[in-house]
Amino acid sequence: MKHALLLAFSGLITLPLLAQNPAQPRRATAAAPATRTNPATLLQAGPMVGASDMREVKLWVQTKSPARVQIRYTEDGKPGSSQLTDEVKTGKETAFTAHLLADRVEPGKKYTYELLIEGQKVSLPYPTTFQSQPLWQFRTDPPAFRFGVGSCTYVNEPDVDRPGRPYGANYEIFGAIAGQKPDFMLWTGDNTYLREVDWNSRTGVLRRYTHTRSVPELQPLLANTHHYATWDDHDYGPNDADRSYWLKPVTLEAFKLFWANPNYVFNEGCTGTFMWNDCQFFLMDDRTFRAPNEMPDGPAKDYLGKQQFDWLMDALSSSQATFKFVVIGNQVVNPAKVAENYSNYGHERDRLFKAIAEAKIPGVLFLTGDRHHTILHKLDRPGTYPLYDLTISPLTSGPAKATDDELKLPTAQAGTYLSERNFGVLSVSGPLRDRALTIQVFDTKGTEKWSRTLKASELK
Repeated sequence: MKHALLLAFSGLITLPLLAQNPAQPRRATAAAPATRTNPATLLQAGPMVGASDMREVKLWVQTKSPARVQIRYTEDGKPGSSQLTDEVKTGKETAFTAHLLADRVEPGKKYTYELLIEGQKVSLPYPTTFQSQPLWQFRTDPPAFRFGVGSCTYVNEPDVDRPGRPYGANYEIFGAIAGQKPDFMLWTGDNTYLREVDWNSRTGVLRRYTHTRSVPELQPLLANTHHYATWDDHDYGPNDADRSYWLKPVTLEAFKLFWANPNYVFNEGCTGTFMWNDCQFFLMDDRTFRAPNEMPDGPAKDYLGKQQFDWLMDALSSSQATFKFVVIGNQVVNPAKVAENYSNYGHERDRLFKAIAEAKIPGVLFLTGDRHHTILHKLDRPGTYPLYDLTISPLTSGPAKATDDELKLPTAQAGTYLSERNFGVLSVSGPLRDRALTIQVFDTKGTEKWSRTLKASELK
């Protein structure tokens, strides 16, 4: 990303005050601006493009103080087709965030949009676009698509960071992701890092979410790529936090305020799911129902918890998707009982693997983060297809090495281990009956480090 571009909008980013009146949506109007204030000075972070479907697209924005916000969107190639979202008034009680809904889209179209604050267009030094998903079923083969994957985003704040070398770096990675032009970005946990100063108060939690979301280098990626997220310990609570974390209703509130996911399956936790063409993504919550790591393994040691486990098995069993991506914070396939791997919850992990095999569910893969290194694990299973687990980590947090014993395991795939900041781009292509998944891993500058291709036929 050009340095000059960063300067053009980095000055717009400051931290807002946080406190009291919820935003109230109202019908969009073409009212004249109330003042002549430059609307860009009111912008804190975003706009961000969220969940996309055939009939609606979610968008998000954050202001620095109470303001009326709205999105005007126009179908590409149809300059007279502009539509307005409902207008929302941002408020201190919701950290000045707003969720806006483009609900007059048509399937399979691309749109250019403008952000309006107090009725005035905000000029931004990068494109602002989104797309609706196509209606391909019973008509054509599913279209090819690409999505980014990453976890572990640490943004330095020297006044409250631990002493020593800064833990976060290489924020230019967000420009490298945007340069790959993925259809959407999948955030697999630790998307922000709550710290000692944050995790005991709502004020601290909202301030940390704001601080991370306001990174200047992140803004172009937010504006042009759809975003979906789950969480892990650092955006849920303290390091290695489990179901006992006392402020989890507040961090769930913050998660919902700052992400524009399509749905939440339970009242508690961030579990959800979405489709993109012929693939389904299961956004799992590995914190809300999780027993403490130190608890002895056995039937009572929950990881997903019974309610979420049962839902996942029902959803996988009923899914007709070619690839079924189970997105979860911690490594699943790696058998090493280190860090916070699912293997430390071996009773539940074995039950999950057995249930998938007995139900004969094809096309299941795991997308994980947490470990601050990237690697592909493959678990061969007698009588059925192997289970793959792609760990992509970290984005801007400090890299960490796998143990020597882990790298010698038969599940660890040669040539896929990377201990530096990186991201993944996954591409799904080919006719419906012969779909292929290509995995590419890139460093912070966008240089490819390794790639692999899996056929859907290998996962049956």
